[in-house]
Amino acid sequence: MSLLEGVRVVEMGLWVAGPAAAGILADWGAEVIKLEMPRGDPMRNLFGALSGSKEARCPPFDLYNRGKKSIALDVNHPDGIALVKRLIASADVFVTNMRPQFLQRVGLDHDTLLAAHPRLVYASLTAYGLDGPDRDAPGFDMAAFSGRSGMAERATPPGAAPPILPGGIGDNVTAITMVSGIMGALYSRERTGRGQLVSTSLLRTGIYSIGMDVSTRVGLGRIAAAPSRAKPQNPLMNSYCAGDGKWFWIVGAESERHWPGIVEALGDSSLLADARFSTPKERRRNAEALVTAIDALAARRTRDEWSEVFRRHDVWWAPINSVDDLVKDPQAIACGAFVNVPVHAGEPAPDSFNGVATPVDFGATPAGPAGPPPRVGADADALLAGLGVSAEELARLRASGVLAQAPAPAGA
Repeated sequence: MSLLEGVRVVEMGLWVAGPAAAGILADWGAEVIKLEMPRGDPMRNLFGALSGSKEARCPPFDLYNRGKKSIALDVNHPDGIALVKRLIASADVFVTNMRPQFLQRVGLDHDTLLAAHPRLVYASLTAYGLDGPDRDAPGFDMAAFSGRSGMAERATPPGAAPPILPGGIGDNVTAITMVSGIMGALYSRERTGRGQLVSTSLLRTGIYSIGMDVSTRVGLGRIAAAPSRAKPQNPLMNSYCAGDGKWFWIVGAESERHWPGIVEALGDSSLLADARFSTPKERRRNAEALVTAIDALAARRTRDEWSEVFRRHDVWWAPINSVDDLVKDPQAIACGAFVNVPVHAGEPAPDSFNGVATPVDFGATPAGPAGPPPRVGADADALLAGLGVSAEELARLRASGVLAQAPAPAGA
């Protein structure tokens, strides 16, 4: 039995954050019904939208939507929204990352649905929250999670431009946050019999993600300067480049304790005798000079050679992997970071990993991809028949454009 077997989730989401939250629940065994517009979630055509390419597959879409069922209909039509409400009435959880203004317009806001279905867990994931002047403002993770939260500024070295974080980081972190809230609400429902609203946002999650800095500012009224590689607060917690051009982190978190071992591994005992580096305070005061010295020493060996040296001297460190490094990293493979995702009938089965695992395992219940990502609207007939919709009514809904045409069978 899977962790969430018997839990029905209805997802009305676009792009990443909402579908990613529901996607984790699908990996954990929930039945997830994906509500799409007749043309499908635009994430299906991410690569075409970004570059104009005609790439048929979108692996990021597959990651966030595998194992789901799809029904595609026009929620702006009265018949379409009526079908959505019937589906939600059968659900334990409703997950959405649509804007509050839209949800209110079509009658899918949390006040309306929770009044009609007191056991429902209503999971709202937005850019900026459900209240405030910008609650309906559009916001991808770059804007709300990275920019407005203060994260990008905190990651900007003095005089440099703000960094552009890899796509989806904020969406993924916020999705995991939402899943934790959903699980808490389901647990509460087991005790009380009542569902409730669960809400989070890209902005709130971004602020919590840099909570060490923000709490210091809120609690003490001051904050340190943004990190600088050239002048770090602790040069033993810094990135360095090996002689083959590959980077690594030294992680000397306890500066006094780790300093002798790091110096021994670097092979330059003169650093121990240098008064500028004699204490953590002096190393911080003379950080630029120490970084320059370690840079020169780091360039003497390849990263693989440093790996062996650091292992012998018990130096805390980690490689800064490229994605190509990562997919071959034996530790990433061993810890279960990659999985095989089932494919549709008629498609060739992969002979190696073809997907990224969601980041939680359970010791007693299986978790992982239950099936391939759904084709647009592929499950409409079965789902609606389960609600008592007749074949004649399905035909009428398709003829009127409320319900998307059934997709062609695999291999057709």
